Amino acid sequence: MSFNRIKHVLISRVDAIGDVVLTLPMCKLIKEHYPDIKISFLGRNYTKSVVACCGSVDEFISYDDILAMKDLSGQVNYVKSLKIDQAVHVFPKKDIAMLMDKAGVPVRVGTRNRWYHWLYCNSLVKLSRKNSALHEAELNMALLTKLEIDKTPNAAQIAKYYDFSRVENLLARFRSLIDSNKFNLIIHPLSNGSGKEWSLERYSQLIRLLSHNKQIKLFVTGSDKEREMLKPWLSTLPADVVNLTGTMPLTQFVAFISSVDGLIASGTGPLHLAAAVGVHTLGLFPNVKPINAQRWRPIGEKATFLESESESINDILAKDLMNIITGWVSYQEVESY
Repeated sequence: MSFNRIKHVLISRVDAIGDVVLTLPMCKLIKEHYPDIKISFLGRNYTKSVVACCGSVDEFISYDDILAMKDLSGQVNYVKSLKIDQAVHVFPKKDIAMLMDKAGVPVRVGTRNRWYHWLYCNSLVKLSRKNSALHEAELNMALLTKLEIDKTPNAAQIAKYYDFSRVENLLARFRSLIDSNKFNLIIHPLSNGSGKEWSLERYSQLIRLLSHNKQIKLFVTGSDKEREMLKPWLSTLPADVVNLTGTMPLTQFVAFISSVDGLIASGTGPLHLAAAVGVHTLGLFPNVKPINAQRWRPIGEKATFLESESESINDILAKDLMNIITGWVSYQEVESY
């Protein structure tokens, strides 16, 4: 199919929030080259609120809704009705690749490393994530060569392509928690099992150090499930630490992150959200492939990371984080003059 006839591109990424955040820059890059093309994003329902923040995505397509159509013919007819010209399988999944093929999507892009892409895709990219030294966001961009986009941004340039221009306004009850005279810092200790986590003991050490700095206001965030898991630990923290675990929907959580000054987390979705919206971001990583900082560090104008010297992420010390955070606070003070 001639590319000048392509009107609708589907980006398929049906995994976690952090993965989705690192995929969204693809959408702005496509729009930059082809502003009239419609871009749809196929994802799980729990990532819809994140995708909705991106001004370069025209439509969200729910993979969960497709799965709810138990009859394959119903799924095929639904995809046909979308009139997709090109599907890009960023996250490889056999069932989706087969569905796009059966629905007759003219151009179906996938990597050569998955055997089922040889069956169901007709445009293959030579790309190995496992053995690559590139960042995850760079690897995603590499799939756009099949959209005749030969030059893609490197990791340092990707921050300009998130396009989080549709973040929801923060509700007054959450905005009132933010102290405009202090450095408002989120600590997000758990990762929903998506990565190696710095221990709660280490976070306690950091919070004790930070509690002496009256210029910093601390928030702890997490999901409903994590709220229960963290309850015993939360009870040991200083009284002025604000517990926000399980208190807000994802749309408001993104808005809250956008409204504070910084966030600390391991390799999880909120880490990449913070980097994407442009606040100070510090990621913690073990020196273990393929979950190390080389592959998954946060990318943003104010993003940085610490990586342990061994496989244990707890080799990173609280004082190492303290030095970085103190620098953030000092930088903000200079900016405020």
